[in-house]
Amino acid sequence: MLDCGFTLRETEIRLERLGLTAADVAAIVVTHEHKDHVGGVFKLARRYGMPVWLTHGTYQAVQKDSDGVDFHMCRDGMDIVVGDLCLRPYTVPHDAREPVQYVASDGQSRLGVLTDAGQSTPHLIAALDGCDALLLECNHDRDMLANSTYPPSLRHRIGGPYGHLANDTSAAILNALDKANLRMVVGAHLSQQNNTPALARAALESVVGASGIRLEIACQEAGFGWLEV
Repeated sequence: MLDCGFTLRETEIRLERLGLTAADVAAIVVTHEHKDHVGGVFKLARRYGMPVWLTHGTYQAVQKDSDGVDFHMCRDGMDIVVGDLCLRPYTVPHDAREPVQYVASDGQSRLGVLTDAGQSTPHLIAALDGCDALLLECNHDRDMLANSTYPPSLRHRIGGPYGHLANDTSAAILNALDKANLRMVVGAHLSQQNNTPALARAALESVVGASGIRLEIACQEAGFGWLEV
């Protein structure tokens, strides 16, 4: 499982939708310490005895909540092996202690995940090059954010270089990637106030066009079901 910001019950409900139980989760890997990503991690891990991987910086931020949890440190470029999967964390620009995102591989296909980043970097492009599937943040539309009811400080944080990816930045990242193996892109982490699925889809479609790459947009409330690559 990658992050968990839900209550125990909500997590169990979402797993049930996928035909799973918590007993099917072998481990949790954490991206950073913000509550919507780590809020339910340690309760879930304690309840079901799951090991947790996180960076040293993230651990420093959540140490008081981690008692009784089998936690392990990871860092940029260090492979984590869980069952048949190998996960490689890579550093991203975000306003957290030591944030990372992950690329997962079963030895044949690679899934790249990129959310909670304020800008593109050569490092993240290199990490995601050649993936077979990609989950890509499309957090906000710039005009909607600029005209939102959010206070100026929050708008600045979200739209800043250590905030979240705007639709056009996500499209630029997708355009910059080596897409030779890419078969699916899922737009994710959409703001309910500052974006719409239609705007996110249009931004990504401007890149994938008629290439045959499948495009999906994740729903914040319902998520999405199993997708086959």
